[in-house]
Amino acid sequence: MSKARVLYVTQAMMPYLPEDEVTSICRQLPQAIQEKGKEIRNFMPRYGSINERRHQLHEVIRLSGMNLVIDDHDHPLIIKVASIPQAKMQVYFIDNEEYFKRKSTFEDANGEAHPDNDERMIFFCKGVAETVKKLGWAPDVIHCHGWFSSLLPLFIKKVFKNEPLFANSKVVYSIYGSGSKHGVNPKIYDKLLFESIEAEGIESLKNPTNEELHKIGVSFADGVIIADDQVDESLVSWVKDQNKLVLEYEGSEDYVDRYNNFYDEVIESEEVLAQ
Repeated sequence: MSKARVLYVTQAMMPYLPEDEVTSICRQLPQAIQEKGKEIRNFMPRYGSINERRHQLHEVIRLSGMNLVIDDHDHPLIIKVASIPQAKMQVYFIDNEEYFKRKSTFEDANGEAHPDNDERMIFFCKGVAETVKKLGWAPDVIHCHGWFSSLLPLFIKKVFKNEPLFANSKVVYSIYGSGSKHGVNPKIYDKLLFESIEAEGIESLKNPTNEELHKIGVSFADGVIIADDQVDESLVSWVKDQNKLVLEYEGSEDYVDRYNNFYDEVIESEEVLAQ
């Protein structure tokens, strides 16, 4: 029997960004799941604050070179990779000079959200899917961490629905209570329509608050993880009302075993369509 494959897509990971709930889990979890016998791959954005020399990032020429169209404009996709030797795992970075050269992640020095975070999200999620296609690596589970990855379940289920590589992939979306509270530019709705995504199911993105981004991630996922105790109770209640497999937060102890078992449950489940 072949090993199950888990694709981790995160907005942040240690040691490339400072420690917090998301970066810590996304550093430790893939290694632990790999040690339990599953194959893993990791993807995150290559923010300008990441020191490429210190972390020994280098471009993967065979994966770079394509252009991604965002709102009818071409944007070059650059793929870089680095290794975490003590974990025996690699991390792939989605890069683009326009979207990810700046030294900050989601906000400027004044705490204001970058006005193009909507396009950066679209570019990141499309870039992950296109790169995985180039790798020819079919994931059994695609685990998305945080609001910046919230569009990937939508892209997998709608834009890439006829892609054979993802035909049997199940999507898990983790909600964290920490992070940006700004939401993104409302023009994201029209930009997603440009991707040939039907309006039905994404109307909430006419007012794309942080909570609505989480709800989009949940709506197009097969399984949902409440990743910490800071998630708003009303959002948790809404998640429980959806026709999804849900793993509730039970503290930080033994979370690896619970996540690993949840992956197996999601893999075996019937696909859940967005409501």
